[in-house]
Order: sequence, then C-alpha cells, then structure tokens
Amino acid sequence: MKELIVSKVFSHGIAIGPVFLVPEEYTTVSDAKAETEAKIESEIQRFETAAEKVAQDLSLLAQNNKIFAGHVSIIKDFTLHDAVKHKIREQHINAEQASEASIEELRCIFQSMDDPYMKERAADITDVGDQLLACLQNRCADKFAALKTPSVIIARNLVPSDTARLNQDLVLGFITEEGGVTSHVSIMAKSLNIPALVGATGILDLVKEDSHVVMDAGTGEIYVDPEPDFAKNFSAKKKKLEEENAAYLADAGLPTVTKDNRQLKVYANVGSLKDIEQAVSLRVDGVGLFRTEFLYMENSHFPTEEEQFEVYRKAVETLGHEIIIRTLDIGGDKELSYFQFKPEQNPFLGLRAIRFCLKNPDIFRTQIRAILRASHYGPLRIMLPMLISLEEAESALELIRQVKQELTREQIPFDDKIQVGMMMETPAAVFCADEFAQMMDFFSIGTNDLTQYTLAVDRGNQEIRDLYDPFYPAVIRAISHIIKAGHKAGIEVGMCGEFAGDRRSTKLLLGLGLDEFSMSASDTPRIKAALRSMNYNDEQKHAQEILQLRHAKEIKSALDN
Repeated sequence: MKELIVSKVFSHGIAIGPVFLVPEEYTTVSDAKAETEAKIESEIQRFETAAEKVAQDLSLLAQNNKIFAGHVSIIKDFTLHDAVKHKIREQHINAEQASEASIEELRCIFQSMDDPYMKERAADITDVGDQLLACLQNRCADKFAALKTPSVIIARNLVPSDTARLNQDLVLGFITEEGGVTSHVSIMAKSLNIPALVGATGILDLVKEDSHVVMDAGTGEIYVDPEPDFAKNFSAKKKKLEEENAAYLADAGLPTVTKDNRQLKVYANVGSLKDIEQAVSLRVDGVGLFRTEFLYMENSHFPTEEEQFEVYRKAVETLGHEIIIRTLDIGGDKELSYFQFKPEQNPFLGLRAIRFCLKNPDIFRTQIRAILRASHYGPLRIMLPMLISLEEAESALELIRQVKQELTREQIPFDDKIQVGMMMETPAAVFCADEFAQMMDFFSIGTNDLTQYTLAVDRGNQEIRDLYDPFYPAVIRAISHIIKAGHKAGIEVGMCGEFAGDRRSTKLLLGLGLDEFSMSASDTPRIKAALRSMNYNDEQKHAQEILQLRHAKEIKSALDN
C-alpha cells in the first residue's frame, strides 16, 4: 500500500474504488504559412468559424452550469479575436498557430496574478483554447470513452468541460496532480457533492491503470492499492459519514441555536445565480457574500444597470432570504478584457475594490442604482470592500446617499433603510474599528485578505504558503478586536472568509461572539449542526483562554482538544 497526504482540502467525503486514469493528450500544430492574401483571409475565416462553433457548444453547457458563461465570454472576447487575426495577417501564420499563441498570452496574464481564484482562471482559458484547437483540427476526442464502471478519476488536471461531459453516475471521486482549491473543477466537484482532492503532487507516479484507491477528501488521505481489511474499515467510515451528512441535510432547515439559546446565522458565499439555487437546496439562512465581480469578468463590457438589476432581483427572489451584496472588487490583479488597467508591481496593494470604484464613480453609481432598485424585491444589504480610511467610507456613503435621492426623484421604489456595511480585511480597518463601527450598519470579516495583510504573506506564493495561516495569534486577536468594536457600537459582526467553515474555527468564532457565519453553501448543514451542539457560554471561556496563547500550533491543538 502506498500513501499520499494532500495538505489543503476543500470538500468532504470518502471514495473507494478502481482508478480511471485520464489519458494525457499531446497535439502538434502545423507550421504551414499563410503567404498570400487569399490564404490569410481563408485562415481568418477558419478561425471565426471554429470560434463560433465552440461558442455554440459552450452556450449549450452554460444552460446547465453558469461556469460556462465565462467560457463563452472568453471565446467571444474581441481582444482574443483581434489578437488571432493580427497574428495571421502580420506573421503569416495559420489559424492554429495564431490561436495557440494568443490563448497562451491570455493564459499567462491570469497565471501571473496574485489572487488564487484569478490564477485558477488560467485553467479555464486553457480549456477554451483546447476546444478551439480541437475544432480547428476537426478533432473531438472523448477522454472518458473508456470509462464504463464507477471509478475514482485521476488526472494531471481537469478542466470544466471535462467534468461537465462526464457521466456523474460513474464518478466516485476526483484526484488531480495539479490545480488548486479555487479551481472551477474544485468548485464543480463541491457543488455536485463529489469527494475531490486537487494538487495531489505525486499521485500519477503512485497509480497504475489497474490500481484501486481509498481517498478521504476531508482529511486529505489517499491510499493506493490498500489491503482488503484496510479498505473495509474505510467502507464502514464512509457509510457513517454518509449517514451523518444525510442527518445534517435533514436538519438544515432548523434554526441555528446553541444549547444555551444563542441565535446565530449561517449564510453562504456565492458568485452566481447557480450558486444561489444550490444555497436554496441546502436551506441556508441567507447569503453573507455575493461576489459581484463575476458579472464584470464574465462579460464583454461593463454590465449595465439593467443587466445587474435583473441578476440582483432574481437572486433575492430565488433565495427568499437576506443577501449581502459586495460592491465591485476588481482591479489590480483582477483584469477585464474590455478595460485597460495600468501595470502594478504590487496588485494586492494597488487600485482595487473601493479604490477603483471611487476613482470611477460612474461605474460605482451604476452598480449602486442596480442594488438599490433590487432591494425593493427582497432583503438586501450593501457591503463595501477594502476600506482603509474614514474618508473612503464617507465618500462611498455620500455616493449612496446621492443615488437614493436620484431614485426618489425618479419615483423608482427601493428600500430606503437598506443597511450598508464594510469588509474588515486590512490592519488599518482593524485599528480604526471603533470609528468605522459608528458609521456602518454591520461588519463582515474577510479572513483571506485579513490574514494576508496582517501577516504580510502573499497567499498565492507557494514558497511561503506555510506562513499563510489564520490561526496565528495576530489574526485571531484582530478578529476578536473587530467583534468587540462592532458589539460595543451595537452592530452585527459576520465573517465571509472560508475560515468560518472550519469546525475548529467555528468553535472559536462562536466563543469570540461572531453573529453570522458565511461559507461555501455545501458546508452550511454541517456547520449548523456543529453550532447547535455547542454551548456559547462554555466557548466564551475557551476563547479567552485561546487569546492568551502565543503560537498557532498551540491554538490549533487547544481547539482540537
């Protein structure tokens, strides 16, 4: 038996079964030249025909999975089309060469970004490029043609179009050598409730086509060709876990109340209407983070007021519960195909989020108008990201006030009492928490950036990834300070970082007094059950003890115990 442990996990579940190794495909591109004007125009026409065919195929996939709406925008992106046609005309190369080079340029832009989510979008660009190249070469290779029995899928990497075309009845789990927990394959696996481990370095060296594996997605354990008794023990563990998950889901609609009657909110983080639909099925109490940047990034233009309004309105009507909409968090390392950002040496410290919005008030105003209009159809709250100063907060609140006046004059209905809060994700916000609490209706702690900025650790840097740890005392104490400042001013404090979905941190956050826990929708039933089993007064005492600890290792150990 061979063993492999994956350090970063993002899903739950156990899979036991035979391996299906996804074949790796290597294609060669012809170096034929387009020398004459007639040949140049012919190659451009070949590209446009192939791009249109791929766009049609992706549009069909997008009807069932909104992830592919972004793929459609990639293949239709005018900058991609211009780049390909320019290369054909100026370099006299064929459509395949020009497409391959242009896709690679676009992929490198995303691959160089610091944000892990944006870095993972490079895989989506590769996916689109592979489909375009296959269409140009009249290929339609099915990687899973030989998959006939339920298996654990093992690959170097998987792209969304791979998983979308899979027969889910034949998939026991996913393991990939490459990829990250924010990749679309990870997101899709989680939404489908399929155990998955990504970034399992070395897995392809351990397995063969006739191998069997046992994988525990919750602990990161992978065992290749285990002894029968060992696999039998995991089968019993798998059955117990499935029974527990079924019980969590059955109770998901119950109020989230601790043993000593503290009422709590367990919300979901979402980025699309598809995510909203999943959240509904899991009986979430609301949405603590609606990431609106996807409306912008999966588009060929800045979305209009009407386009945004329709999405926000449909979201709140579909959910039937409160939704906290984060205003546009774009800029720096999150680029748009239709807007030219200036190059930045430190994008995470650059023009992003509220900084971008205040420098582009027309774009900001359009979004605020759409959110306010949608607030007439259900409970919405506005959340401002990346604030570091009272001046920024005052400017944003003034713009919102002006938009309210515009809508009133235009006799357009909206919720005049809509709450406006802020993300607490910078040391500056932590130090000024008392002052911010006097201006805002609520706080939401963004632990991803708060950890990065507090520890001065680039969360996308693999060389120092072990230093990126929200259990460091400095981060825990910052969280405690934010909650105390919010409660002192009488406002609610929530958390929309995935830290809220870790059972160890859930226990600590309850003790620190957190009011609202927001995480991936698939984690909500389990966290609700955990909170119902806890005693707030007991955890308060434990939290005060943990705040005195001096090392992250000690904090984790105390929470484990």
